[in-house]
Amino acid sequence: EEETGSVTREPLQTQGDSAAGAAGGSPHLHALPGSPPSRARGPARHSQPARAMMKTLSSGNCTFSVPAKNSYRMVVLGASRVGKSSIVSRFLNGRFEDQYTPTIEDFHRKVYNIRGDMYQLDILDTSGNHPFPAMRRLSILTGDVFILVFSLDSRESFDEVKRLQKQILEVKSCLKNKTKEAAELPMVICGNKNDHGELCRQVPTTEAELLVSGDENCAYFEVSAKKNTNVDEMFYVLFSMAKLPHEMSPALHRKISVQYGEAFHPRPFCMRRMKEVDAYGMVSPFARRPSVNSDLKYIKAKVLREGQARERDKCTIQ
Repeated sequence: EEETGSVTREPLQTQGDSAAGAAGGSPHLHALPGSPPSRARGPARHSQPARAMMKTLSSGNCTFSVPAKNSYRMVVLGASRVGKSSIVSRFLNGRFEDQYTPTIEDFHRKVYNIRGDMYQLDILDTSGNHPFPAMRRLSILTGDVFILVFSLDSRESFDEVKRLQKQILEVKSCLKNKTKEAAELPMVICGNKNDHGELCRQVPTTEAELLVSGDENCAYFEVSAKKNTNVDEMFYVLFSMAKLPHEMSPALHRKISVQYGEAFHPRPFCMRRMKEVDAYGMVSPFARRPSVNSDLKYIKAKVLREGQARERDKCTIQ
């Protein structure tokens, strides 16, 4: 990946005809249930990051642009073997893998067309071992929304989440003081594996809820990635706290593959009435994590108050 002298990153070129299969979706549209859950915990005052550029993506004969102000990065943190990647897999493609594969660091990208507006969500699935503390700090600095995952049957993983929460608040507070931003910090603490039963539980619900008490931008959920319990509700509340559209939740949009990217194309005037109810989501194939150098330049520009004229990353799908 070529780096330039500015914070703007070079477009990421992806391969053509095999993209649809790698997107993880069926070539047919799937209409999913659309009734929003009622567990949102009060209004949040999270302001959107100031990014003014546009990102251009293309799929087949369809080209569309994502406003950089609608570009967000979600960072998933937690100890090893707590189910971080399983939760991400549920979010992206609704699947659960029984076989455990240690994560070094995985990067995913999903783009949305929600009532005619384009959004981009980058997902950083981090390693539970944290072999490079500086990389974990950089991941926190560049994150907009956070999911902290522990296993209900592991006291050690819960203690790790407490350390991570403290580190995120410290790092983001330092950045906030330098940039003079007033943005809040949407965060969900997620107790996974609630399907294991009470006999295996090592973390009481009341103790976990103390981590989010008094903070309207932080919520606690007990979920099961394996049984898909409370996963949709957890994402719904997270996006509500971040003031993102509810339709970004897994159950509230149509999942399409990259070969049907024309669904993201702006509709003609005669079809504007339809776009008010349409919400689509598409996983970008072969998306790669922006380079460390790009992230560092982005943070540097933000601290120097140059970030409003910059953008994070471009990804061109062919």
